[in-house]
Amino acid sequence: MLKRMLIGLFRSQEHTGDKAKDPKLKSHYYRLSKDRAWEEVGSVLKKMQGYRVLHEVPTIGEIVMEKRSMAGRTMDITVQIVGTGPGSSAVDIYSASRGSLGDLGANYRVIQEIYAVLDRKLSAYRV
Repeated sequence: MLKRMLIGLFRSQEHTGDKAKDPKLKSHYYRLSKDRAWEEVGSVLKKMQGYRVLHEVPTIGEIVMEKRSMAGRTMDITVQIVGTGPGSSAVDIYSASRGSLGDLGANYRVIQEIYAVLDRKLSAYRV
């Protein structure tokens, strides 16, 4: 936790992916086709308190949202759903704070919160 805050003094963005060194920032996989994952993930994200869906691009599997931090800063969040094979999909998240200062780990916590909600709601499909 302290390490994330120290990193957050300088960094104002965070993202997930297969090659992430931090296990909590690895892509999450679900046994759902891309179209079904798009519907399920989109439905979950639209119901999340404190987040606002701004834009959806089904053709590339992107959902753009924003969230206001407790400090009043706005975070821009992009959730990407990628089909990884027949009946399976990956979900990656990119979160960045507006402004030039670090985020004190806020983007890291946002990613953890979104993944926790998705994993709980889609637990039957989690790989």
